Amino acid sequence: MKAIRFETTGGPEVLQVVDLPTPTPGPGQVLVRHEAVGVNFIDTYHRSGLYPLKLPSGLGMEAAGVVEALGEGVTRFRVGDTVAYASGPMGAYAEYNTPAAARTILLPPGVNARTGAAALLKGMTAEFLLRRCYPVQAGETILIHAAAGGVGSIAVQWAKHLGARVIATAGSEAKADRARALGADHVILYRDQDVAAEVRRLTDGKGVPVAYDSVGAATFEGTLGSLARRGLFVSFGNASGPVPPFAPLRLSQAGSLFFTRPTMGDYQTTTEELDASAAALFEVIASGAVKIEIGQTFPLAQARAAHEALEGRETVGASLLIP
Repeated sequence: MKAIRFETTGGPEVLQVVDLPTPTPGPGQVLVRHEAVGVNFIDTYHRSGLYPLKLPSGLGMEAAGVVEALGEGVTRFRVGDTVAYASGPMGAYAEYNTPAAARTILLPPGVNARTGAAALLKGMTAEFLLRRCYPVQAGETILIHAAAGGVGSIAVQWAKHLGARVIATAGSEAKADRARALGADHVILYRDQDVAAEVRRLTDGKGVPVAYDSVGAATFEGTLGSLARRGLFVSFGNASGPVPPFAPLRLSQAGSLFFTRPTMGDYQTTTEELDASAAALFEVIASGAVKIEIGQTFPLAQARAAHEALEGRETVGASLLIP
């Protein structure tokens, strides 16, 4: 099978196309023939070494396709089922992979493999952020950074479905227009405007009770300054680089703030939590409240180009690799 591997960490140029044996599913695993592979920012963190892996390594945690074989003890699926997974094992950038059946989701009727691969990781991230990390209530005003991106575009729609007033940020006028089309009530160009000042203006000086920040270093100060007293800073990505170290006293001085750096895995520690999160996602997709946009696709062999586009802020919505 064709697969993407890398032997050293670095930029997109370290990604190589290789030929590997098609894997055999072990106990509790399923063999999935991929029809679409999700490209996510966490993949760039693995490739760059920000999140270290044992090298050489495959790449990618999310894909969807057809079950071709079952490992010993698997009763959750049948051969021929269309499934998706979003928590590994590492190596989704390939024609086949063998995820654990307990961490794999059966796609419901009406959700094809491309939509599954585009929606699962980003959508379940939006689910736990908006419904469990901080349960957003109708009538609240919240801040969502990178609103035209993969997670952001889903989170804006879902937050509006929950009845929130959404202040969004974007990196360009084109992406600001995209955020407005998704339902954002106000959009701030975070590279050109003072985010905190704009948020304060839009909230009559109060700030927001929660801010979701996947950008990292470039928006840290603006996010911190946007929060209301006892507000929650949810840092869930590092698109512009990691948040710099800061003294906990700053949280006290800014209004007894809370800061969290959550991961999806800690909100899906059991198969039951995984199934519930996916079910909530598919429910809002089926209702039409959340639409999944596949902004760009690349052949599997062009994984390098996909990473260049992602890190260059040239993508909107979801990006897929097609084996």
